[in-house]
Amino acid sequence: MQQVPEYLTKQLTAQYGEEQARAICQGYAARRPVTLRVNRLKAEPAEVRDALAAAGISFRPVVWSEDAFLLPDALVEAVRALPVYEEGKIYLQSLSSMLPPLFLCPNPGEAVLDMAAAPGGKTTQMAAMTGDRAQITACEKNAIRAERLRYNLQKQGAKRVYVMQTDAARLDDLFSFDKVLLDAPCSGSGTIALWQNKLSFSQKLVEHCVQTQRQLLKKALRVLKPGGELVYSTCSILAQENEQAVAEALKGGRVELVPCAAPEGVPTLPTNLPGTLCVAPDEVYEGFFVAKLRKK
Repeated sequence: MQQVPEYLTKQLTAQYGEEQARAICQGYAARRPVTLRVNRLKAEPAEVRDALAAAGISFRPVVWSEDAFLLPDALVEAVRALPVYEEGKIYLQSLSSMLPPLFLCPNPGEAVLDMAAAPGGKTTQMAAMTGDRAQITACEKNAIRAERLRYNLQKQGAKRVYVMQTDAARLDDLFSFDKVLLDAPCSGSGTIALWQNKLSFSQKLVEHCVQTQRQLLKKALRVLKPGGELVYSTCSILAQENEQAVAEALKGGRVELVPCAAPEGVPTLPTNLPGTLCVAPDEVYEGFFVAKLRKK
């Protein structure tokens, strides 16, 4: 646990206890395999299976999604060299990050808002899930990241996504959406093994993320139609960024919690709010949080 920032270690121990905190830190250190998602706008799972087999790349299916593949021995560079990658028939994406769109379950014809969309993994996933027949608005305030988002949308063949280079927290309240995905900016406490500078994790960072998350969540609820659904997610495993944000939203009485159950094989951590899902970091999954709300 000595390689994990001291502030994070204290937070994990206080929230989960020493034994669970130690297991989390072991999960941070695990080497996760390459995982990918089939882009249904351009390919079917059978075509991707054949392409991987032809390239001599071993793979395993993921029980909760026929579009997800786990490549236990592959290098990212080898996958990127495949024609199916170059043609946008697959998208390299962590298994944990595939969960929020699955819980949101967008449908063709719906107006969907992706509030923090870049680089576009979840945006393109929702486009594929709806056969590119949903009206998706994708927000990204950073110009460079917005350009990367547009590139990925084009490569994946998602033609009905409208990119807004703006801070989603500043959207006009006159907007109205059937469904909203808020994969909020966070401290990254579920994915610490990916950080380049672990010393950057601090109380100040978490507090800044909490403030941003609350602003975005309030806006999400304002632009969500009555009866509409919102999925709130982060790649954090800290309660102040997760359950506490959802609990504050529930206090207003405008929304109700729609329980999220962990798909088969997904490791979980205990949460302080029943019905929310916190994925435990391990040798396959990154730490992740998912909650679903319905506006009354």
